[in-house]
Amino acid sequence: MTDRIKDFLARNREDGPRLVVDLDVVRENYLGFASALPDARVFYAVKANPAPEILDLLARLGSCFDTASLAEIEQALAAGATPERISFGNTIKKEKDIARAYALGVRLFAVDCEAEVEKIARAAPGSKVFCRILCDGAGAEWPLSRKFGCAPEMAAGVLERAHRLGLVAHGLSFHVGSQQRNPRTWDSALKTSAAIFRDLAERGVQLAMINLGGGFPARYLKDVPSIKTYGQAIFRALRRHFGNQIPETIIEPGRGMVGNAGIIEAEVVLISKKSDQDKQRWVYLDIGRFNGLAETQDEMIRYPIRTAYDNGALAPCVVAGPSCDSVDILYEKEPYLLPISLEIGAKVLIEGAGAYTTTYSSVAFNGFPPLKAYVI
Repeated sequence: MTDRIKDFLARNREDGPRLVVDLDVVRENYLGFASALPDARVFYAVKANPAPEILDLLARLGSCFDTASLAEIEQALAAGATPERISFGNTIKKEKDIARAYALGVRLFAVDCEAEVEKIARAAPGSKVFCRILCDGAGAEWPLSRKFGCAPEMAAGVLERAHRLGLVAHGLSFHVGSQQRNPRTWDSALKTSAAIFRDLAERGVQLAMINLGGGFPARYLKDVPSIKTYGQAIFRALRRHFGNQIPETIIEPGRGMVGNAGIIEAEVVLISKKSDQDKQRWVYLDIGRFNGLAETQDEMIRYPIRTAYDNGALAPCVVAGPSCDSVDILYEKEPYLLPISLEIGAKVLIEGAGAYTTTYSSVAFNGFPPLKAYVI
């Protein structure tokens, strides 16, 4: 909670949940990434929070942008980013969208199979491609180990195919899992990447870039290492596996860039028990999975919830959202400790909510409006 957010909430009272993002925190985070990894280009993951004010700030600071769709490419361009500062980082793209991105000037595309390479060769000739490899995501609170990427032993063939089709086989990428709290996790992925670099060099294809992905965490209920610690660990791993021939590197922070910049103010709608003998209360908020807290799925992200009653005794609760859907439960497997004195109608503050909240909010599930958002 920053003083700016506190003042905003005090001066602007309203009903319904709302997210407030402090741009000063985003600025500090960007400068922290740029300092911790000075040789890496920062490609902000637009999907984390595409608010125009955030994109405008980052564009002015010199950030590049990792985009997942044509809409995100257009948002980055509208914010002032030039096409060479944009990566079409989704490995799953319609050919017509590749062609449109190419027409807009984008020349950097992610792939993870030969079929995607062939689409890019037809729709975006001469472009640079990088191949995403699978990474197990061990140590991450939100592993990303299945849907994107190919087995490392396939990557050389994918990039060799790109080279033969007239594309620039530019490099590799991987993602160590979202909310990765172990800075040493990048080491094994870089070791694998170095082997692929050598394999392709023997085939006459010289790679130039490694996309280190995202995974840089925001602080929720558990402490996380500083970005400086991540930078030092990654640089040591690069030196260990690439020696004095370290390739160009890029990073794709999303959560780490904006997560701690935002707070959601919500309200307690109901507090109840399921039976007279039940020792555990149910606390229902006016925000749930369908209103922006989708990352509570499987209780992977446990947001800090602050109240005006926090100095009192605590008791375990089930925390749920307001909708008429049985999966709209935020925390049940591991009950959440909330004040016994908490009352219906009380405001609660959900911290670390600047990333992956507004864009996960449904348009009108059960008739509830999308999550309101303010950037200050």
